[in-house]
Amino acid sequence: MFKLLAGVLSASVTGLGLLAPLPASAAPAWCPVVPGHTVSCGTLDRPLLSSRPDLGTTPVGYALVRRARITQPAAGTVMVNPGGPGASTIAMAPLFTAALASLLPDHDLLLIDTRGTGRSGPITCGTGQPYGRASADAVAACAAALGPAAAAYTSATIADDFEAVRAKLSIGKVSLYGLSYGSYLMSIYAQRHPAAVRSIVLSGGLAISHDPLWRDSAHTTSATLRRVCARSAACDGDAAVRDLSATAKRLRARPITVTADGRSIAFGETELAIMAGSGASSMAGAQPQAVPLLGKLPRALHESARGNHARLKELAASVFLPPAADAALHIAVMCNDFPRPWAVQASAAERERQFTRAFRKARGRFGAFSPLGYGAATMTSACLKWPAHQPHTSTGRFPDVPVLGVAADLDATTTVHSTRQAARQYRSASFLRVPNMGHVAEYDPSGCVTGITADFIRHGRLGDTSCLAGMPPVKAEPVP
Repeated sequence: MFKLLAGVLSASVTGLGLLAPLPASAAPAWCPVVPGHTVSCGTLDRPLLSSRPDLGTTPVGYALVRRARITQPAAGTVMVNPGGPGASTIAMAPLFTAALASLLPDHDLLLIDTRGTGRSGPITCGTGQPYGRASADAVAACAAALGPAAAAYTSATIADDFEAVRAKLSIGKVSLYGLSYGSYLMSIYAQRHPAAVRSIVLSGGLAISHDPLWRDSAHTTSATLRRVCARSAACDGDAAVRDLSATAKRLRARPITVTADGRSIAFGETELAIMAGSGASSMAGAQPQAVPLLGKLPRALHESARGNHARLKELAASVFLPPAADAALHIAVMCNDFPRPWAVQASAAERERQFTRAFRKARGRFGAFSPLGYGAATMTSACLKWPAHQPHTSTGRFPDVPVLGVAADLDATTTVHSTRQAARQYRSASFLRVPNMGHVAEYDPSGCVTGITADFIRHGRLGDTSCLAGMPPVKAEPVP
């Protein structure tokens, strides 16, 4: 749904009033227009770090989309986060209001831009999306550019910002809806502010204490090839995985050069792991009539394993060579918060040794990839030179509220296993496995998934899921 509605974002954004119409100057010019709804917008100044008043404050922007039945009390408020971290929630107002349209007659929708992005003091550090161990130097440069403020961009400070907005607006308990990283953020909010939580949806879930080696993502990369081949009948899944392994081995020994529009990269095993995993999972299933990257991989791998890299190079160029947006917030939050297999106080050289030892000694294999080849593809590797900062740790205490975990079975980023782990943090949680969708399930253009999640938010329990049976398989290119 989100992909097909993306064109809506080009609509003009002008201000609306609060509960009654106000002059255009009374609302920020960026306040989104939602037909049929009043939208209240504003900013709240928040300290960057409570322990460092000298660092000043950051604005936190919000938009509250009021229920259509404005004269009646709200049945609830849904607070959403699209993940990233770094996506502007407010800019996605048309997407969220369309996805949750069945709730909006009597529910309010709270959109808050996370600090460091959108309407909440966006930050930059001159570094694009960080992938691969070579980017550790770029990530270190990003930290240097941010200076002491780098420590201010954590999920805990973001969660506290959200709570401050909720309190300012005098909103009661909220239903949390987090996608991808947003599921991690919402679990931290639930731990820090349990009394404010009514229910939770974790889509593409990531537990607070997750595997820093990302082993399940490596295995799921192979599993998705098998599923796509079996369901499309266009290829042999086991053969596709053998071709993936053979290509990884070939590129480990001799990377190839990928060039497009005057730019080039060295494409080795690490880049293949990124492309076949998170790259191929992205948007899979969002356009059922098209062949996505995931559906093109089996044929490209078949040819590449036999020495013809032309098709693989074409796919790689589409993933790696478009200009990357500045990833300052993405880097800061993940490098500050996520678990890591080294001591944070260790020297750079000792971190490297501990990283290498952890991947080499890890129980289980990394699917079709070598341990260090795959390790270099993870965010764990990119954060090797980030300043010493203790990762976020779970208190183990969560509110006892209705929780739904939503997992797409072609998602190699936040996998089915990962989402189960996220849901199992809570005492009682329902689980929804969505077929034929990649990262994340809400990109389902039929509205089946968002219909199920909206119904869960309304009733606090998992209802009719029969529409999942009609979700079409991802198309794939035939492999000779």
